[in-house]
Amino acid sequence: MEADEARASRAADSSIYRGLALLRESDLLGNSEVKAVAVETDIADSCATALRCLKAGKHIHLDKPGALVHDEFKAMRLEAEKLGLTVQMGYMLRYNPAFELLFRAVREGWLGEITEIDAAMGKLADSGTRRKLGELEGGGFFELACHITDAVVTLLGKPKAVHAFSTPTTSDGMKDNQLAVLEYAKATASLRCNHADPFGGPRRRFNVTGTKGTFEILPLETGKVNLSLTESHGGYTKGTQTLNLNVPKDRYIGEFTDLAKIVRGEKKLAWDAAHDIAVHETVLRGAGVWR
Repeated sequence: MEADEARASRAADSSIYRGLALLRESDLLGNSEVKAVAVETDIADSCATALRCLKAGKHIHLDKPGALVHDEFKAMRLEAEKLGLTVQMGYMLRYNPAFELLFRAVREGWLGEITEIDAAMGKLADSGTRRKLGELEGGGFFELACHITDAVVTLLGKPKAVHAFSTPTTSDGMKDNQLAVLEYAKATASLRCNHADPFGGPRRRFNVTGTKGTFEILPLETGKVNLSLTESHGGYTKGTQTLNLNVPKDRYIGEFTDLAKIVRGEKKLAWDAAHDIAVHETVLRGAGVWR
């Protein structure tokens, strides 16, 4: 469904949607055979749209980061819990094989106590992207670095403090060069988001260091991992090894496969409301929106 007529017309002409019927929102949400809805709207409308879907009894896949205002996001996410419905946030690293292995390694203690995380997710933004992101108070970090923020909170939980830095490279009003430092009791996480980096893609990384090992993913979505361990774990040997994990061509397959299992009642989502609320707050703080 698409309420904006101009966008609906463009969608109808695209190869992806050509031949598919354009439904009104009431038709979609009133259809009892529809069990889940993917919500991808302008960020200002996403949370209200998600809430309407939830009140219609639908599970939802919600595009990141979910809302401009934290109280609105929190209320929506808690309402889903109250209704017994799933909100799957569209954080694309959750189902990446390298991150799945990282989550397992930390959960099972392969790396010991985590002391630091160093992550970066940038790119060279064109003029259109700069104009769009310039309209967001949180800039590039809010729109893009939310992915790596979700991964950090998955590993370490909600930070006790967040320190945000912004050093814009131009005067066009966009926050394009940002750093957030997340403070934990025994660890720090530094998250960079640079939209003025001509080699932003290949430089994207996620490095976790603990008292018994390190886990480096570089570049971010390639499945290339440098794993160093002081002890053997999970079939991996003591010392340093380079892994090349198989990553599906479509990064979203894992998300919707998992959502289908949830809709069928075969499992519950691994990320609950408390997690998503903590991520949203941390993203806002990291983007310098909420101090």
